[in-house]
Amino acid sequence: MIKLQNLYCFYEEQIILENITQEFPKHLSILGPNGSGKSTLAKAICALTPHHGEISLDGTNIGSYTAKERAKKIAYIPTKLEFYDEFLTVEEFVLLGRFAHKKSFFDYSDKDRSLAKQYMGLLHIAHLSHQTLSSLSSGETALVLIAQALTQESQIIIFDEPTANLDPKNAKIIARHIKQLQQTHQTVLITHDIHLAHFMNNPVLFLKNQNAHYFETDFFTDENLSKLYDVSIKSLAVQYD
Repeated sequence: MIKLQNLYCFYEEQIILENITQEFPKHLSILGPNGSGKSTLAKAICALTPHHGEISLDGTNIGSYTAKERAKKIAYIPTKLEFYDEFLTVEEFVLLGRFAHKKSFFDYSDKDRSLAKQYMGLLHIAHLSHQTLSSLSSGETALVLIAQALTQESQIIIFDEPTANLDPKNAKIIARHIKQLQQTHQTVLITHDIHLAHFMNNPVLFLKNQNAHYFETDFFTDENLSKLYDVSIKSLAVQYD
């Protein structure tokens, strides 16, 4: 359960999201125009960026959790890897997901290594385990990021534009994995891909002009989409004429 109470989010002292109060007991898709605050909201929920107001996970304010406790609750998967050791192998990177469970100053346990291998196998990337991160394609990197989040064993996983820069085949692979994970995790999907959001069939939080509009159902109608996106949309396709 994610709960926002009188939430304000900022970027370089500019208000991005204003006075949002909403509860999300299950899966959620977050949509909205560029710069509307989708990633900012996700990072605030994970305590990765400053905010005003209250954010709670399962009834507890996120500020009350230690970093390791919070990591066991929620995992954030960025759009792409921006900062990493280019010589780190896939297996080493996936193992980092076990940091919240690892005893300080001790090596990773047999259980940690077993879970990393289990999730690499689940996502069909075990054959990449000894490759370096810098050698991966965009599609492979997306799967590796998911494997690390699963190895973290968090209850909630936030996917920040997981299909960005992917070809249709790899986007479909990622979409099906996320759909499957909804059986075991609460998922939050941030995306510009209306087709992907429609496939997930989650309630939608639409961000625009510092405000949030929540749709439990009836989001994916031509009339609603055209109004929210300020373009003519028919059957989930943007009309450029």
